[in-house]
Amino acid sequence: MTAELGPGEDALLTDLYELTMARAYAAHGFDEIAVFELFVRELPAGRRFLLAAGIADLLERLARWRFTDEQLDYLRGLDALSDAFVEELRGWRFTGEIWAVPEGTAVFEGEPIVQVVAPLPQAQVIETLVVNRIHLETALASKAARVALAAGDRAVVDFGARRAHGADAALALARASRIAGFAGTSNLAAGRRFGIPVLGTMAHSYVEAHEDERAAFRAFLSLYPETVLLIDTYDTSRALDRIVELRDELGAAFSLGGIRIDSGDLVAESEHARKRLDQAGLTSVRILASGGLDEYEIERLAARGAPIDGFGVGTHVAVAEDRPFLDAAYKLVSYGGRPRMKLSAAKSTLPGRKQVFRERDADGRLRRDTVARFDETGPGEPLLEPVFRDGAPLPAGARGLEAARERARAEIAALPEARRVVTPQPIADASPVTVSERLEADRVRVTEHLRGNAAD
Repeated sequence: MTAELGPGEDALLTDLYELTMARAYAAHGFDEIAVFELFVRELPAGRRFLLAAGIADLLERLARWRFTDEQLDYLRGLDALSDAFVEELRGWRFTGEIWAVPEGTAVFEGEPIVQVVAPLPQAQVIETLVVNRIHLETALASKAARVALAAGDRAVVDFGARRAHGADAALALARASRIAGFAGTSNLAAGRRFGIPVLGTMAHSYVEAHEDERAAFRAFLSLYPETVLLIDTYDTSRALDRIVELRDELGAAFSLGGIRIDSGDLVAESEHARKRLDQAGLTSVRILASGGLDEYEIERLAARGAPIDGFGVGTHVAVAEDRPFLDAAYKLVSYGGRPRMKLSAAKSTLPGRKQVFRERDADGRLRRDTVARFDETGPGEPLLEPVFRDGAPLPAGARGLEAARERARAEIAALPEARRVVTPQPIADASPVTVSERLEADRVRVTEHLRGNAAD
C-alpha cells in the first residue's frame, strides 16, 4: 500500500479532533456560517516575502471532497464518533465559498491567503487539508523564487524529485517552482500533469557504462543532437578534449547544445570550460551547473562572474532546506456574522472577516498592504477574490499555471529592492503591512469584550 493519498481520500486527510468537534457542533446546533482564514503569523527569518501557491490544487480537492463507504466503515470503528454521526457524514459535500489571493501573489505576515466561508462543521473539518496544501506549495514556491532571483536571466530547472519528501511533494515542487520562475522540470509525471516543459541531460552512470568517455559522448550525440553532456564523471579537462576531438571527427555532423558540471569548484571549472570551448570555436555551447545549489551559492557564482548559463537545482529547494516550514495558521475569525478572535500570548488574531488592499507607487512598486474589514473600501487593489462556489472552482480559481507564473513574475518585479535581496539576514525595513483604523478598533472592542467575559 502506497503512502500517497489516492483519488477520493481527501476527506479523511483531517485530524481526529476536527471530526470530534464537528460531531459536538452538530449535536448542539452549531451550524451557522463561519469564516476561517489561513495566514502566516511571521515571515521565517531571512525571508522577505512569500509566494502564495497551492490554491488550484486545494480547489480541485474540495470539488471532489466526500467520504467514501470504506472511509465511513473505518470511522465507525472509532470510539469518539457515533454511528449516527458517521452516517450523517455520508451526505457531506463542501458547500461553502473559498476566497483567496491569486496564485503567484507576494504575501507577507498576517495577511489572509485563503478564506473559507462555510457552515462551521464543514469549515472545521477541512482545516488540515487547507493548511497542508497551501503550506507545502507556498513554502516551496517561496524558496524557488529566491533561487530564480539569484539566477537572474539564467534558466533554472527543477531536479528535485528524488529528494522531495514523497511523490506528492515532488509534483508540488515542480508546480511551485514553475510558478516561481523555473524554466522547467526533469519530472515527467509533473510535466504531463501540469504541462511544464521537461528538460534533462544525462547521468554519470551512462558514461561509466561505456568503455571510455569519448564512446559515451559519441553514442549519446548520435541519438540526441543539441544535447547536454555531463563532463565531470572523471576529469573535466579530459572530457572537454574528448568533445573537441568529436567535433573534429564528426565535422558538420557534430551538434552539441551544452555541457553540465555537477561537482568541484564551479567558478574555476566553468571558467576553464568556457575558455576551452571558445578556443575550439564552440562559442554557442552553453555551460550548465548543478550539485547542491541554492540561492546563496548561485548568488556567489554570479558575483564571481562564473560563465554559467543555467542551473539545475534539487535538494535545497525540494525540501525548502533553510526554512522548511511556515508558521501557517487557520483561525476562526467570524461565526454567525459575529467577529471571533484568539487572545493567546504571541498568537492573538484579528477579529472578523477581512480584505487586503495593495497600494503601489507611481512606478508600480509595492508601497504598502492594508489589512481591513471585509466591508471596507481600502486604498489600492483588493487581493482576496472568490475562487470557489457551488462545489466548483470559479473562473478566478481556474486561471492555470502559466497565469500564476506571470503573476509571480510581475509581483516579484514590483517588490522594493530590499525585499528582493536573497541574503539570510533579517530585513531592516519596516513591514509593508498595516491594519486599518476600523479593524484596529474592532480588535480593541472585541478584546475588551472577551476579557470582560473571562473576568465574569
